Amino acid sequence: MNLRPDPTFHATPKLAMEAPAETLAFTLMLSPDGSQPDGLAVVDVDPSSMSYGQIVHQLIMPHTGDEFHHFGWNACSSALSPLTGHAFLERRYLIIPGIRSSRIYVIDVKEPRAPKIHKVIEPEEVFAKTGYSRPHTIHCGPEGIYVSTLGGGGPDGTDGPPGIFIMDCETFEIRGRYEMDRGRQNKHYDFWWNLPRDYMVSSEWGLPPQYENGIVAEDLLSNKYGHSIHFWKLRERRNVQTIDLGENHQMALEVRPAHDPGKDYGFVGVVVDTTNLQGAIFTWWRRDDGTFEAKKTITIDPQPADAADLPDLLKGFGAVPPLVTDIDLSLDDRFLYVSCWGTGEMLQYDVSDPMAPKLAGKVEIGGIVKKTPHPNGKVFGYGPQMVEISRDGKRVYWTNSLYSTWDDQFYPGEGGGAMVMAHVGPNGGLTLDEDFFVAFPKGYRSHQIRLEGGDCSTDSFCYPSV
Repeated sequence: MNLRPDPTFHATPKLAMEAPAETLAFTLMLSPDGSQPDGLAVVDVDPSSMSYGQIVHQLIMPHTGDEFHHFGWNACSSALSPLTGHAFLERRYLIIPGIRSSRIYVIDVKEPRAPKIHKVIEPEEVFAKTGYSRPHTIHCGPEGIYVSTLGGGGPDGTDGPPGIFIMDCETFEIRGRYEMDRGRQNKHYDFWWNLPRDYMVSSEWGLPPQYENGIVAEDLLSNKYGHSIHFWKLRERRNVQTIDLGENHQMALEVRPAHDPGKDYGFVGVVVDTTNLQGAIFTWWRRDDGTFEAKKTITIDPQPADAADLPDLLKGFGAVPPLVTDIDLSLDDRFLYVSCWGTGEMLQYDVSDPMAPKLAGKVEIGGIVKKTPHPNGKVFGYGPQMVEISRDGKRVYWTNSLYSTWDDQFYPGEGGGAMVMAHVGPNGGLTLDEDFFVAFPKGYRSHQIRLEGGDCSTDSFCYPSV
């Protein structure tokens, strides 16, 4: 334990933006066929370094079949909450769940260029203590480490709904389920919160049989994937409201509240509208009476394409849907980044007015039909996927793999893992860095990124910026 708060913890988003720039990134490596163990890559992101844009260390796990997906820190700026007893933690450990195995790794990055395994939590412990399976998203909160899951109990994960469980942020023991009253929530995906206002927002993807072996076309066309967001009284662990975005808005995924807790709104991305193949972003907000509303504020059109250029799943549509698979919000709450994994676009929206976003920048790279190469000429397989933003908002990083079976469905053949970075102009706009292109080892794909010292999809703040 530190004798004073970790210097990477910041009371406000503005203070975090003024912190030193990141020099390292931690990126997940996954073996899509399970023939190799998954791993953690340490990437040099310091432009003054001789190894800039290179993997400087790999930590390979002892087991196969984990499928790493999303991961997060043991502690972050939320530890500065006046309600916590954990103000003197370190941002020292990465919590990495295996979405297929339900195994969880605790990785010590005290020596960031030489991380090591601190603890392994076996799936049997997860099942026994929570009744959940398929751990997915990690958030560090005032009361511990929160872990969302995508499966309930039983072999296929459908014995009861998935949900959230809590781990101790010092011992990493599993404490138990989060929910006291889940209301209408019966699927799960992402979650995040506004700490001072004491509410949480969660979203929905689908149950394990709907995603583990690829998208189930019949379920998609029948609108059987998730299409609601849920609002919770955070400390009471109680669902207070559910908003159905419309059953045609299939797969409500990433939840991004405003970073400044003085603001009472946020965004959620929808993968596809089954009536027109559009991608969509909804803005949600809290009313004066404490209830919530949501409105569609961004639509992204599909692109016409010849059936011969499309994977089997899309041939009958004659178009490529954007497939909005990730979104991320800069710490100043100004720019929202939207990954269009299908069309091969990273879009940047000015959301200074959250009810009237304006397109401010765009990068084309990869894509099902366009297959746009990187400016350095290298092939970028698949499309823009997991996106991460530097604290100062000047650099945007992203990788290209969604989920192994979905990669194979939408992009037949091996595309390889890659990570790129774009510079952000003072008033918006994106320009890919020609010298930054990380190609991952053969047989590995790349997924989520965490930046040294924190980033824009990790930290939650307790005090409003001045």
